[in-house]
Amino acid sequence: MSKSSQYGTTRRARRSKQYIRVTSDDDDQELDDIPLMIGETTFDMDDESDSLVRPKRHRRPNQSRLSFFFEGCCGVCARCCLKFCNREKIYKSRVVPIGLEPNKDEKFPKNVIRNQKYSIISFIPKVLFEQFKFFLNLYFLVMATSQFIPAIRIGYLYTYWGPLGFVIFVTMCREALDDYRRYRRDKEANSQKYKKLTRDGLISIPSSDIKVGDLIQVEKDQRVPADMIFIRTTEKQGACFIRTDQLDGETDWKLRLAIQNTQRLVSNVEILDIRAQLYAEAPQKDIHNFVGTFRRTDDEVYEDSLTVDNTLWSNTVVASGIALGVVIYTGSETRSVMNTSQPKSKVGLLDQEVNTLTKFLFFAVLVLSFVMMILKGFAGPWYRYLFRFVLLFSYIIPISLRVNLDMGKAAYSWFIMRDKIINETIVRSTTICEELGRISYLLSDKTGTLTQNEMIFKKLHLGTVSFTPETADEITQHLNLMFGQKEDPGQTQQPFLGPSMTPTRGPVRRTVVTRVYEAVRAIALCHNVTPVFEDDEDVNFDDTEADRQSRQTVVYQASSPDEVALVKWTESVDLTLVKRDLNSMQLRTPSGSIVKFQILQVFPFTSETKRMGIIVKEEDTGEITFLMKGADVVMTTIVQYNDWLEEECGNLAREGLRTLVVAKKVLTEEQYQEFEIRYHQAKMSTQDRNAKVQAVIESLERDMELLCLTGVEDKLQEGVRPTLELLRNAGIKVWMLTGDKLETAICIAKSSKLVSRLQDIHTFGTVIGRTDAHLELNALRRKQDAALVITGNSLQVCLKYYEHEFVELACQCPSVVVCRCSPTQKADIVKLLRNHTGKRTCAIGDGGNDVSMIQAANAGIGIVGKEGKQASLAADFSITQFSYIGRLLLVHGRN
Repeated sequence: MSKSSQYGTTRRARRSKQYIRVTSDDDDQELDDIPLMIGETTFDMDDESDSLVRPKRHRRPNQSRLSFFFEGCCGVCARCCLKFCNREKIYKSRVVPIGLEPNKDEKFPKNVIRNQKYSIISFIPKVLFEQFKFFLNLYFLVMATSQFIPAIRIGYLYTYWGPLGFVIFVTMCREALDDYRRYRRDKEANSQKYKKLTRDGLISIPSSDIKVGDLIQVEKDQRVPADMIFIRTTEKQGACFIRTDQLDGETDWKLRLAIQNTQRLVSNVEILDIRAQLYAEAPQKDIHNFVGTFRRTDDEVYEDSLTVDNTLWSNTVVASGIALGVVIYTGSETRSVMNTSQPKSKVGLLDQEVNTLTKFLFFAVLVLSFVMMILKGFAGPWYRYLFRFVLLFSYIIPISLRVNLDMGKAAYSWFIMRDKIINETIVRSTTICEELGRISYLLSDKTGTLTQNEMIFKKLHLGTVSFTPETADEITQHLNLMFGQKEDPGQTQQPFLGPSMTPTRGPVRRTVVTRVYEAVRAIALCHNVTPVFEDDEDVNFDDTEADRQSRQTVVYQASSPDEVALVKWTESVDLTLVKRDLNSMQLRTPSGSIVKFQILQVFPFTSETKRMGIIVKEEDTGEITFLMKGADVVMTTIVQYNDWLEEECGNLAREGLRTLVVAKKVLTEEQYQEFEIRYHQAKMSTQDRNAKVQAVIESLERDMELLCLTGVEDKLQEGVRPTLELLRNAGIKVWMLTGDKLETAICIAKSSKLVSRLQDIHTFGTVIGRTDAHLELNALRRKQDAALVITGNSLQVCLKYYEHEFVELACQCPSVVVCRCSPTQKADIVKLLRNHTGKRTCAIGDGGNDVSMIQAANAGIGIVGKEGKQASLAADFSITQFSYIGRLLLVHGRN
């Protein structure tokens, strides 16, 4: 090809690239009405190899072939070393054998917890590197080392090496002590005993000896040691509840289902005689999804899919029964470890400023030395005299500055721990105490940090009358009257409708007694709560089941603490839930009799529907009732017209209460049979199943009778409101990061006064792609002085395309609430604020899911609470309640 043709081809290619770039810019300009940045590159070249897109090397003029070859070899070696050091671990899926299935020899990580920063080999090199990466220490090291050269020695060796050695020795001792404490805590966690099922029975092994494929038995209130598949339980229903507060920060108990095939076995030992295998996907961070299969290949061929409902993740706690599981992930491959970042050494802003000032002083020393050399003259070995002048002027940078700083920080820590107003406060990192006075952003967890994890029933509103816990005796009297009339044999000929009601079709005015009865009865039935009675040591087998239950203590298990609070309240007014399984429910009336109900359908609560429903049939009367409760925003359009619901919901919300609207609808036998046929057809559909099922359910949700409005308080920690107000007045912006639902997060933000009464709340819409993110950011830009509420998924999409713009707009908001936020996302938000704003951040939490956030912040504070001490042990400062943070930041920090 001629040179002219090559030039023409190159020019056409350049013109084509310019056309593509201009076209892309025009398309973006049509989409954007404000300038926004794109976080990713516009064109992907993943389909081309690096060899195609990497520019070709050419030998420079006057460069020998040997030199060219040597440079090429060095470049290849450098790239290989860089790729080797930065390579990511590749996780693989696995097949885990069970019983007689042959075992494959595969290597998996050891099931150990390791939070240490150093090992015996790496301790000295790492500590020395951390110290001498600062110019101040490196400067004194060079000055001290120069005194070994006799020609430039100007004093005794100990005058240079003594102070420097003392500083390094004290630092190494402090780091060694901190790491030894971490080693002790790790050893204690790794030596916890668990029971392993073998052919010799149950044997006790430490947590560190658990391997993939082991059958581990976890008892009630015991922490799960590794990621497992749930195969058997002592619960008759084949299901158990687990607590996940240390994993995702939610206090709601989660229901987990055992594999049906293994649950039907007579005993646990029979599992060792079957031939089966489990397929598990490659390890990943997502704690809400799992893909796997169970396959049995012996006499009984059986195959079933596995979801997250069949898993027991590491660091969760079994809340009911005894669970038996097969280990699928251990150690660094567990979900909890993959969502936890490695601890890093934190450096205070004061140390960085001193380091910068040292560089300026060193430059001044060099200038002075050159001035002295000019005055003396450059005759003879001038470089030797120049270095001697540098040594003489080195006292301008005193090494005592570093010693005084370390001693001052130690005294600072001692004063904080001796403060009697904030008792039991512990300073675990003495190097960053001064950071407390520079905090601009406080990022707080919700569950256990701002709240106490306790739900308390506060108000029952019927429209014309309301009841509180102080007036519960009136409700008990109404229930006694109603159930007494119902149990009268003279009134059992027809379904009971209350004293002022007759079986007519028209609207009937009801008395307060009737309305109280129906409201309390609906609250006692519309839920997913299961009562568990604790066994007593002295059991008389001649007693009836009711007598035994009356002497036992009941524990309510549910996936929502709101439901537990409601059921406990119905128990306080003598309408008690005594039994619940998948198909039936039993209530004990104030007179002691048992009313039995058959559960026909249950429609669980979801974040999309914001309501839950249940269809029950009373066995004595045969009455079929559809009960529903949900958020006021969705129930307003479902219930019949009324003039009080919206106003009272606003009143309860201003009191900081979580509201639920309860409604009912009586169904005939024909109506239910028609609904069941349509509901079954919708569930068997393979296309658009969820939409069809929801459409069938919504056909029932019409003209429902409004029964009552309930108010439940999520109890705040002591002193939360004045503390948040104090921090706001001090100019510290507070962000709340929680894994809880959006509605719950908004309610707590209002009740804790994180969002003031007169302040608007802007709820960031659901964002899927770049266009949605752009539109929502424009809507946020038009809001002024409004608190921002956003979900973790929407936040992730915004940061993908418009990172800089989102952070800029969010920082202008007085407060920000991020809900449905994973532990990794919490840490990413902290890093985002640090990098974009340059301000100092403080993170506070009390659970294991807050450790990554605490370690990522400039100053991490852990609270010793109900969720354990994991956050407290990983934090820089440990306190016992949230209200202490005001004195910690404003008194010890700024004063």
